[in-house]
Amino acid sequence: MIDHSAHALSAPRQNWARNITFAARRLHTPASVAELQDIVAAGSAIRALGTGHSFNTVADTHGELVSVAGLPRAVEIDRAARTATVSAGLRFGEFTGELHRNGFALHNLGSLPHISVAGACATGTHGSGVANRALAGAVCALEFVTADGALVKTGRGDADFPGTVVSLGALGVVTRVTLDLVPAFEIQQWVYEGLPQDQLLDRFDEVMSEAYSVSLFTSWRDDPVDQVWLKRRTGEGGRGAAPHRWLGATLADGPRHPVPGMPARHCTEQQGTPGPWYARLPHFRLEFTPSNGDELQSEYFVDRRDAAAAYGALNRIRERIAPLLQIGEIRTVAADDLWLSPAQGRDSVAFHFTWVPDTAAVTPVVTAVEEALAPFAARPHWGKVFTTPPATLRGLYDHYTDFERLTERLDPTGTFRNDFLTRHFPRTDGGGPERAETVG
Repeated sequence: MIDHSAHALSAPRQNWARNITFAARRLHTPASVAELQDIVAAGSAIRALGTGHSFNTVADTHGELVSVAGLPRAVEIDRAARTATVSAGLRFGEFTGELHRNGFALHNLGSLPHISVAGACATGTHGSGVANRALAGAVCALEFVTADGALVKTGRGDADFPGTVVSLGALGVVTRVTLDLVPAFEIQQWVYEGLPQDQLLDRFDEVMSEAYSVSLFTSWRDDPVDQVWLKRRTGEGGRGAAPHRWLGATLADGPRHPVPGMPARHCTEQQGTPGPWYARLPHFRLEFTPSNGDELQSEYFVDRRDAAAAYGALNRIRERIAPLLQIGEIRTVAADDLWLSPAQGRDSVAFHFTWVPDTAAVTPVVTAVEEALAPFAARPHWGKVFTTPPATLRGLYDHYTDFERLTERLDPTGTFRNDFLTRHFPRTDGGGPERAETVG
C-alpha cells in the first residue's frame, strides 16, 4: 500500500470565480499514477479537480477531490502518427509551445491557456472557427483510473469512446490524453469595431468564415457588435495590412480587451503582428488573469443554421441581459460525434455571457436567456452557470441514455457521483449516488 498522506491537503475552499464553495473534505495531489490508483481504490466519493474554472458544482463532492497536476509531466510526440500524449493535468499554455517547436499544432485552442487538458475536454470547452471542432475533438485516446483503481486505456474506434471524452468526470480520473496534431502555423490577429447588426444577420456565415477563428463581442446594449476578432492564418491573405473598413466595421487603432475598461496588455497580440498559433488563438495571455477574473459565465450552443433567429431572440430581451453583463461573445464550433459535446451532431454557434459576480441577480436572467433560446434546442456548456432542467437536457442529446449506461457499467458503486451528476443523470437502482454523497 502506498502512503499518500503526504499529498493529502485541506480541500480548496472555492473555485476560480469564487462563486462555488467546495464541500470536499480533502484534496489529494498524487505524485504518481500508482499513488492515484491507491487513492481512488480506497475512496468512496472521489472527484477530479482541474484548474477550477468551472462555474457550477460539476467538480465538487462531499468526499475527496483529486488533482492530477502533480503527476509526472509528459509531452510525448509521435511524429509518424501526428499525435501528442500529454499529462492530463497540464494546462494548455504549459505544453503548446513545445508542440510548436517540434513543428506541430493543435487544431484549436480555447480563450484561456490557463485551463487543463482533461478538465477542458471533459466539459466540452472550445475555441472558434466554422471548421474547427471543440478541444475534445482532437482527443484520439485516453488513459484513466476507474473506481476499482484499474488503469484503463481507450481510443478512437472503440465502441464507447465517444462517451468517454466529454465525460464530466463521471467515469474516472483521467491521467493522460492523446491529441491529434496538425502542422504548425502562424496567425495574424485583427480587431474591428462597430459591425452593423444588419450586416451580421444578413451575412452571418460570411462574417464567421472571414478568418480561421472569429469571435464577436457584444454588450447587447447597442445595435452594432462592439468588436470582431479575426484570427487569420498567415496563408489566408498573407501578411499585408488589413483594410481600414470591413462590412461597415472599423479597424481598431490599437490593441483591445473584450471587457470594457480592462487592460489590453492581458490579451494576445493584435494589429496583425504574426505569431505562432498558440500565442494568437487564445484571447488571453497565460501570465495574466484571464478575462476579468471577477465574473460568472454562461454559454449556449444552437444549430448554426439558426444563428440569426437565435440572435434575434436574444436581442429582444437585451434590456434584461445588458445591465448584468460584462461582455457577450459569439463563436462557431464544428460538429463532432462525442455523446455529451454541446456541438454533437450539428455545426453550432455558441452564445457566451460573462456576467457580473452576483448569482442572485444573474440566475433569473440566465433562465430568461434559456427561455428565449428554447425554440432552438439550446445546449448549455456543462461547466458554466445554467438552469436548464435535466428533463430538457435529456431531450437535447441523442446519446444521453447511452452515457448513463456507460457510467453505470464503469462506476457501478457511484464512486465518482456527486450532486451535479445525481441531478442530471439520476439512477434508479438505489445505489451509488446516495452513498457517495453522504460520506462525511
